[in-house]
Amino acid sequence: MSDTAKDRPAHEAGVDPAAPDARERSAQRTASGGFLGLVRETVIVVVIALALSLLVKTFLAQAFFIPSQSMENTLLIGDRVIVSKLTPGPFDLHRGQVIVFTDPGDWLGADEVPPSTNPVRRGLAFVGLLPNDSNNHLIKRIIGLPGDHVAYDRDAEKLTVNGVAITEPYLKPGSIPSEKDFDVVVPAGKVWVMGDNRQESEDSRYHDDGTGRTGSVPISDVTGRAVAVVWPLSHASRLTEPSAVFAKVPAAGTK
Repeated sequence: MSDTAKDRPAHEAGVDPAAPDARERSAQRTASGGFLGLVRETVIVVVIALALSLLVKTFLAQAFFIPSQSMENTLLIGDRVIVSKLTPGPFDLHRGQVIVFTDPGDWLGADEVPPSTNPVRRGLAFVGLLPNDSNNHLIKRIIGLPGDHVAYDRDAEKLTVNGVAITEPYLKPGSIPSEKDFDVVVPAGKVWVMGDNRQESEDSRYHDDGTGRTGSVPISDVTGRAVAVVWPLSHASRLTEPSAVFAKVPAAGTK
């Protein structure tokens, strides 16, 4: 390089003295754009996840909280269960299935109302990220389908469905099938439900007028079938259908 070029001021030598500042601003813009892009991507992912969770909760499955002892020992207070919303729907209801249903009318007792929740918890439950703690659902076992003749005779100590006595292995040890007599035909479009802890379950027996009409639960009120206990882990299990219990029960309408 010539002495002339060597002694020339930087701006005269073709070097922009502001270039370092321009590079810094460019780097800052890149960093800012990267951060905003990350935020946008995170928001999109979260929104999609919430939307998918809401869709799953609405159409496929939902978690519920067990607030009472009416289904012991199958379900314990505080258990979280997964409920399939494909039953009823693509899949039919069967005798022996454990179902969740909307309160048909003042069935819930004080001990069946779950703990109060804050708005954040209610919002997460709404989109399906937490178990539903709503106080307008109950969980019981189907004993009679539409048209079934369901009866209990305390003297004979037999619970019968369509004239066939059944033995129920899922009852809480020490429970008897019923402490009161009943003899009903389940109306069309409804199911007869009972808890596994019979002496602590105000189920169809206690809300019926003797005809089967007021104690039976409308199928339209059934939210879905409970398929598994998922929490606590010590009690996690599948809720299988006890088909053997009702294997000899004839079709509805047979006495």
